[in-house]
Amino acid sequence: MVKIGNIELSDFPLLLAPMEDVSDPPFRAVCKENGADLMYTEFVSSEGLIRDAAKSVQKLDIFEYERPVGIQLFGSDVETMGSCAEIASRVNPDLIDINYGCPVKNVACRGAGAALLQDIPKMVKMTESVIKSTHLPVTVKTRLGWDDNTRNIQEVAERLQDIGIKALSIHGRTRVQMYKGAADWSLIAKVKENPRITIPIFGNGDIDTPEKALEYKNTYGVDGIMIGRATIGNPWIFNEIKHYLKTGEKLAPPTMEQRVDVCRRHLEFSIRWKGPVAGVFEMRRHYTNYFKGLEHFKPYRMRLVEAPTFDELDSILKEIANDYTEMVC
Repeated sequence: MVKIGNIELSDFPLLLAPMEDVSDPPFRAVCKENGADLMYTEFVSSEGLIRDAAKSVQKLDIFEYERPVGIQLFGSDVETMGSCAEIASRVNPDLIDINYGCPVKNVACRGAGAALLQDIPKMVKMTESVIKSTHLPVTVKTRLGWDDNTRNIQEVAERLQDIGIKALSIHGRTRVQMYKGAADWSLIAKVKENPRITIPIFGNGDIDTPEKALEYKNTYGVDGIMIGRATIGNPWIFNEIKHYLKTGEKLAPPTMEQRVDVCRRHLEFSIRWKGPVAGVFEMRRHYTNYFKGLEHFKPYRMRLVEAPTFDELDSILKEIANDYTEMVC
């Protein structure tokens, strides 16, 4: 069993990474149904939350069926981050996570996200501010360092554990790398092997198959894996990995009927969360991902993104299931 504060997870849990414009409540719902053990909200701007900006406030929406679920915060001001942790705690998540890993310019160039890897003392002060402002376990997601000359994750892990974080997720790239090249898990392993480190260490980066999950589990000794981009259009990856870790056998890939069913479930959750108009609109970016690799799919995709109601979308999805199942047969 892996514990994060008072949260008990299974042995070797699989975590859904926080992803902007992806890990909203509807997407988290289908990931939970398909085996995710711990999930996080999209990252919430501390400045936006303080200003009561609608987009930031809406990201605090969590539901009972998601638990355990964490709210992830990012920002550049120490006091503001503390205040936001207090606000986020009021909606009763299971934990608060701090984003020290986001590499995109509009976050890092404003002194937030991965930018804090260039100022460890400020990172420590900010983390202390968050911990003091909430009764919930506080965790951190970060990267190996800012660049190859400052791969300081071992120092970061020790200093953040010393002030009270309850778990650490590490993406195996530097900020300068963005998402290019292969993730380097060797430093993640060194953090885990450090006898001073007693909190759970989760590895993140490049896990996109059950085989790779098993290889990295055995090679690097992490307590669990956080999966991000590989879940997009593929929420069943969690159950696929769990089955492989348990049995050594691969599950058959999802059938067309299963793809359509999960897409429909996602759509239903989207409408339930945002209503019949916005819920339909928000789903449009997901159709290509759910049906990736299908030949001659473009006409169906165009119809899906143009359909204005659930009933019309449901009809098209049934048509897709029938047509592509017949093609296989």
